[in-house]
Amino acid sequence: MTFPIFTSMKSFLLTIFAISILAGTNYAQASYSAQLKKFQATYVSNHEVVTGKDKNYFRFFEVDSLYRVNAFFERINDSIGFTMKTSSAVTRHYFKYGKLSFMLRDSLLHLTIYQSKDLLTKEKYKDYLLIPFTDVTTGDASYGSGRYLDFIIGDIHNNSLAIDFNKAYNPYCAYATGFNCPLPPKENNLGVSILAGEKAFAKMYH
Repeated sequence: MTFPIFTSMKSFLLTIFAISILAGTNYAQASYSAQLKKFQATYVSNHEVVTGKDKNYFRFFEVDSLYRVNAFFERINDSIGFTMKTSSAVTRHYFKYGKLSFMLRDSLLHLTIYQSKDLLTKEKYKDYLLIPFTDVTTGDASYGSGRYLDFIIGDIHNNSLAIDFNKAYNPYCAYATGFNCPLPPKENNLGVSILAGEKAFAKMYH
């Protein structure tokens, strides 16, 4: 026999538990959003190309934790490398450091992460890795030549790399001429919309 008072108490406790979980989730999302907004504000404040009142033209997608994913990392032993095109006639030599596989909104996606031959000779940047990419928003809501994500080798743990597209940013070529910005290879063209990170620079539309 189930006593009514016991059933009511059980339902009450389950409701309280569910509310606690929801509250914790909302708090975590709010905290995460606050961290990312601080990151974006620092990015704008410290930008080396865009200065003065032009900083008001920076735009970002709404922070969305769904665009923070854990990717499986597979090392690529590339000792030859390849020539990556840039926004100018200058080319850059890169090595394919690894392949990343991850799920995003029910889609299995892949990205290649690269290491610059030039930066390998610089002690400060020898562990620097780059993911240049394009997506469905490229040339529309986001910059027409793609966006970047930066990492260091130490960010990779147990064949896993945390990717946060909310930190995707535009190359300097999005704001001014005279730069040699690497163009994302076709293998890094994502067939989905990445509604996270930096948008196209608004001044270009004024």
